[in-house]
Amino acid sequence: MDMFAVDDEVAQWETALLPLRGPARLPVLVPLAWHLRQRDTVRAVALATEGRQLLPATALSQDDMRLVSARLLLVQAESTWLSGQLDDAAVLAEQAYDQLCQLGDHQGCADAHWLRAWIAIDRGDHATGDSELELMAAAARRAGDEQRADIAEAAIARWAVLQDLPTAERRWGQRFAADHAPQHPGVAAWVYDFFGLAASQHSDHGTAARHYIHCYETALETGQVRVAVTAAINIGLNFTILNDHHSALEWMQSALDLARPTGWPRSIGACLMHTAETMRRLGRLDATQELLHEALQIMAPLPGARSYAHALSYLGDLALDQADYSGALNAFHRMQVRADALRQSDFQSIARRGQAHALCFLDRPQEALEMAMRAVDLAAEQANRYNHVAGLRVLAVIHERHTLPPPPGMTQQNATLHYLHQALEVASAIDGYTLPGDLHDALGREHARMGDYASAYASAQAAAAARQKTHSQEATNRAIAMQVHHQTEHARAEGFHHRELAASEARRAEVLQQTSATLERLSAIGQEITTHLDAAAVFQVLNRHVQGLLPANTFAIYLCDPGGETVSRAFGIENGHALPTNTIAVDNPRANSARCVRERREIYVEEAGPDDIFLSPGTQLMVSALYVPLAVGDRALGVMTVQAMHARAYGERERLIFRTLCAYGAIALDNAEAYRQLKDAQTQLVSQEKLAALGSLMAGVAHELNTPIGNSLLIASTLMQKTEELETQINGPGLRRSELANYMADARKAHELVMRGLTSAADLVNSFKQVAVDRTTEQRREFNLQQVSHEVIATMMNRIRAASHRIEIDVPELISMDSYPGPFGQVIANFINNALLHAFARDRSGSMWLHASTPAEGRVLVSFRDNGGGIAPEHMSRIFDPFFTTKLGQGGSGLGLSISYNIVTSLLGGQISVQSTRDGTTFTLDLPLTAPQHQTAATTQIYT
Repeated sequence: MDMFAVDDEVAQWETALLPLRGPARLPVLVPLAWHLRQRDTVRAVALATEGRQLLPATALSQDDMRLVSARLLLVQAESTWLSGQLDDAAVLAEQAYDQLCQLGDHQGCADAHWLRAWIAIDRGDHATGDSELELMAAAARRAGDEQRADIAEAAIARWAVLQDLPTAERRWGQRFAADHAPQHPGVAAWVYDFFGLAASQHSDHGTAARHYIHCYETALETGQVRVAVTAAINIGLNFTILNDHHSALEWMQSALDLARPTGWPRSIGACLMHTAETMRRLGRLDATQELLHEALQIMAPLPGARSYAHALSYLGDLALDQADYSGALNAFHRMQVRADALRQSDFQSIARRGQAHALCFLDRPQEALEMAMRAVDLAAEQANRYNHVAGLRVLAVIHERHTLPPPPGMTQQNATLHYLHQALEVASAIDGYTLPGDLHDALGREHARMGDYASAYASAQAAAAARQKTHSQEATNRAIAMQVHHQTEHARAEGFHHRELAASEARRAEVLQQTSATLERLSAIGQEITTHLDAAAVFQVLNRHVQGLLPANTFAIYLCDPGGETVSRAFGIENGHALPTNTIAVDNPRANSARCVRERREIYVEEAGPDDIFLSPGTQLMVSALYVPLAVGDRALGVMTVQAMHARAYGERERLIFRTLCAYGAIALDNAEAYRQLKDAQTQLVSQEKLAALGSLMAGVAHELNTPIGNSLLIASTLMQKTEELETQINGPGLRRSELANYMADARKAHELVMRGLTSAADLVNSFKQVAVDRTTEQRREFNLQQVSHEVIATMMNRIRAASHRIEIDVPELISMDSYPGPFGQVIANFINNALLHAFARDRSGSMWLHASTPAEGRVLVSFRDNGGGIAPEHMSRIFDPFFTTKLGQGGSGLGLSISYNIVTSLLGGQISVQSTRDGTTFTLDLPLTAPQHQTAATTQIYT
């Protein structure tokens, strides 16, 4: 069995497991549980438990059963380790290891050594961790498993880097060459981790980040979630060191998003503390303190881990920023203890640098000087330029604050400038490093003190530029957003914790400790009840579960009226028969349902006397009854009651169950009422929008028809007047030939104008009819989309070529539709006409594209794009309105896109959308391959 599998393999096991039942699940269940151990730890443990239960029913030999059991025990052990329970994890790992060794399973022994190594490392016992990794490599070679051996050696190499970088590189540099990364991503994750850590120790932080990104990707691909979290943290940490705080916060957020759902203390704590360090560098000390405090609380069970030592260093730096030098000295001293125990030189340098800084301000200069010199030497020995720069800066502070002998070989005017310039020289060798503003400030202050004001001014300008780069508004905004997000998540977690405590107290009650099945059933019932948004459905679900869980001859729900003066029975069942509606005044002194609402408290009648229960009309007298308010917050929605014909029907267990159902019911009914109000509001809005659209449409029609019809009426009345004058002349003195010729010319012009106006009006009426998409006249048939598209465009090519434009078609051959080719073609033609009229300037040629694809089964996506000038943003909301056009009087009627919208959304059963920029416009049609069925409009006979 591989140590790590890629996601595709896991998906295959998931699919293969679905149809299997009983012992047949075991061969698939075991590898799936193993490879889910970090992808989905809870499910992995559940599968492991199921696997151990299935073992007795299998036909496996005793040895094979023990092998499977040991492998599943390793899954349980890894889950326990990840949750921070190191002692328990060690016991489980030891049990699994003993079984695997007895059975001679060298692969399994290697995996047990791997887990034992990490348990030791999280305890802070790196010597044992290294020993276990060596044993893992040996066991893997005995099994002939080179991948496991490579993983073990890469892990050994990455820890060796922290102890002695030159020695580690001499030993492992050729074993893992940076230009020969392993092929299997499970191994590659650890090799890239080694590369990244080595580059970080060399202060080559840009290269380190690139290696860690590869580590992050390969770790996620192979289900190594903890490694992926660590890699994301290290990427952010390298960006922090380079003073690219925005990128750092992005990666820290990715790490936190990956870690928080797991609940693993080491991973979550590491995310929080490194995020805190970036916050500190941005000056957000309140957020830093909050995050560090939470990180140290979470990692309290892991005081020996490297992450805990890191948190101490950040705590010390925060104390220095807050001028709490005693607190800083304490934090860095505790860190030095851990660093010496871990034998990790980078931490040893950081711890001594921090103590030196604190001692300087506690007026202990000689101790501070010795500690700082040791920090600088450690950093130089390991070629860690970043820690080297930090140590030199502290030396400069010590000499600035205290009068001490100058250092040997001083090259500047004083010791402070000497060490500051040394820091600049070392920092210049760090690729991509942005010098912090406070270093330039220190140089400026010292130059000014020495009277070199030109250099002081240059340093001040450099400091301002550095702050502008490292403390960008973008990074600050992201820091604020992360702080708010974290506070929100923290509050939510606390709320969840309080609810869990309340639930735990309830579970302690004697009656609910009987079985876990009841609790699980109530949880499932609650989910079912609250999914409904219809009150009637909520009533039915509540009734079904009340009848199944409680003795209930009568079950009823009363709801308050809007004024809160009455309660009415909205639902009621008695002995299987529905109860009639009944209304009771809230101030009724005898009705328990009214009193329950009025007093907002539960009422329980154990054994009713004649006057204990107010008998509603049409109901039987019950012996015991329980009334519970339906309340959401401070609002009383009504009351739920359950009643039985025998005394003391509802003990504490039944009452708790009924209270839970009432809580779920109140939430569901409140949701249903809110949903009903929302639907009513939506209906009203839609009605108003329809009326407004109809009014706009009628106004547009009247406006467009008024001009041609008005012109025709004017011309007709003029022609009538001319005719009357002609008749008078005929009946009078006589008609000259020239007058008759003038009349004939006027009549001909009038005829032409009337015909033109009436033809325009007829065209508008026809377009108006098309807006409604007359479904009775459209022919539906199966057609090839490519063929119809070519035919439509062929009819438009003369206009396209005449305007010096071009169009390209990219429609697959095999797309077949059962729809309306005529209206579809009209939509495409309208798009082309719209582009020709609106998109392109007269002085340049343009291009159009028609593209189709089938992204989902049963649907086709058709897009029409042009590279014209685009649609103005203020016009985007109106382009589908009837009669809206920006080319009025220039060929635009304002109906083309409105007709297209109605055809697509009504007749073709699809959706239409538009995106537009200055570089062009794209219309997208999302259509079903089979158009919806439409009823033929019935002909209505009008009687007059």
